[in-house]
Amino acid sequence: MASRFSNVDPVTAADMRRQGLDPQELDRSTEQLMSLIHRNLPDPPVSTTARLTAFRARPSDGVDRISRLSDALLRDIVSRLPVKDAARTAALAARWRGVWRSTPLVLVDTHLVSSARGSTPDVIAAVSRVLAAHQGPFRCVHLTCSRMGSYQAQLKRWLRLLAARGVQELVLVNRPWLREVPLPKTLFTISTLTRLYIGVWKFPDAAGLQGASFPHLRELGICSVAMKDGDIDAIVARSPALEILNVQGSMKGVHLRLVSQSLRCVQICSFVMESVNVVNAPRLERLILSECLNPAGGSRIRVKIGNVPKLRVFGFLEPGKYVLEVQDTVIMAGIKTSASMMVTSVNVLSMKARFRVYEDVKMVPAFLKCFPNVEALHITSEKCDQLATKFDLNFWEEVGPIVSVLLRLKVITFREFRARQDELAFLQYILQNAMVLKYAVVQMVNPRFTSLSVEEMAFIIDNMQPPQNKRWASTVGLLTMGTHGPEGGEPWTFRKGADLSDDDPITPVKIIIRVAGPATRQHKPRAAKRRN
Repeated sequence: MASRFSNVDPVTAADMRRQGLDPQELDRSTEQLMSLIHRNLPDPPVSTTARLTAFRARPSDGVDRISRLSDALLRDIVSRLPVKDAARTAALAARWRGVWRSTPLVLVDTHLVSSARGSTPDVIAAVSRVLAAHQGPFRCVHLTCSRMGSYQAQLKRWLRLLAARGVQELVLVNRPWLREVPLPKTLFTISTLTRLYIGVWKFPDAAGLQGASFPHLRELGICSVAMKDGDIDAIVARSPALEILNVQGSMKGVHLRLVSQSLRCVQICSFVMESVNVVNAPRLERLILSECLNPAGGSRIRVKIGNVPKLRVFGFLEPGKYVLEVQDTVIMAGIKTSASMMVTSVNVLSMKARFRVYEDVKMVPAFLKCFPNVEALHITSEKCDQLATKFDLNFWEEVGPIVSVLLRLKVITFREFRARQDELAFLQYILQNAMVLKYAVVQMVNPRFTSLSVEEMAFIIDNMQPPQNKRWASTVGLLTMGTHGPEGGEPWTFRKGADLSDDDPITPVKIIIRVAGPATRQHKPRAAKRRN
């Protein structure tokens, strides 16, 4: 009996077997990719699992008060229902048929079939019926569970209808295979969009998009889309209201050049990058680079910071992966920092470092000196199988004063901590020199990946300085905690960084304040097992 695949078509599977390859492995890796993409998609505004509540008591006068509601209020009620339930209201009365036809609907294709992996022909037919029956407008449309390679004519027709009916939010994700299905240019005629997420497509030739624009687009997500240099830049340039740009997954290195008067948040995750050049973004508040992949050949990714006067949150810098350039100066170990090399607006900084690797560790202070006003520092210790270099407190004392550590740092979190000497030396340096530090969290690596328990690592931290030198012990709320999460921590998700109401989307500071608040300083570290 032939194996069934979730993401690989029979022709591709047969071709792989002839080449001696395992289609099951491709299917599993593709499923992991799709899972990551779906984790980063915005939730639709309606759900089929929501519980409905209503007053059971009936008025004694027998008056039908629902019929007395205005059409505008009835449309608002219907717009909050999944599309199947919304359509069923048309059977209540002639008036309700008019309400259904004029309600701004939410269309989610997974709500139309019995399973999120319903067969593509069934999904195509169901979506086509809804679009034919409803004259719009459509408030939100999520199309995420079809393999569109053989249905491009239907997709183009859908996009024309959605453009004519003023769709505001659109999530359009193809199911592989075929993987690189061309994204119809019709998409770029939908001028009413305020939020757009596209996934698993081949981007159209940017030269053919002349005149296309998204005048109202505020949030854009691009997930595993085959693109060329300049494609993302072109969309940003055509989106004058764009505030949030999220990019995930690409197998070909891209040079990204950002010029925008509106962008406030840029997140790039699991993306093969040649370079990121933030040329001019006067409103940019946060730049998140998470798990970006080095291009072919292993060269480091160049990150250039230009005009970003409001940049507050910057992560996750990795000394072994990125070359940091501020204005026109490449930051190198031991460089004498001048005012032109500093980004004074950043007060939340996150870094990942291999503390066993000398080339990485010597860049940590060089990076820190570029951000003199950092108040919250988040460090993740990267797994490294190299032989440990003997870093001790003397190494850190010799790097010279770091203004942010001495005078600004209030919060530090240290994740994936293994209690090695190189990690302890850095933590000891921070605790001993940060004069205004209020809170520190040390999150141990999952015990499955180390020989030490959380309690043993907490004991090591508590005894890493002689008693006469524990100035920090009475002034810092210090919490040690464990995790049951995967090695390296949970993957970053777009929704964390896109919440602009959260001043620091990276820190578990709420845990610190609750457990070791300023009124109850801890004199000894407290071990607590918590999940990520």
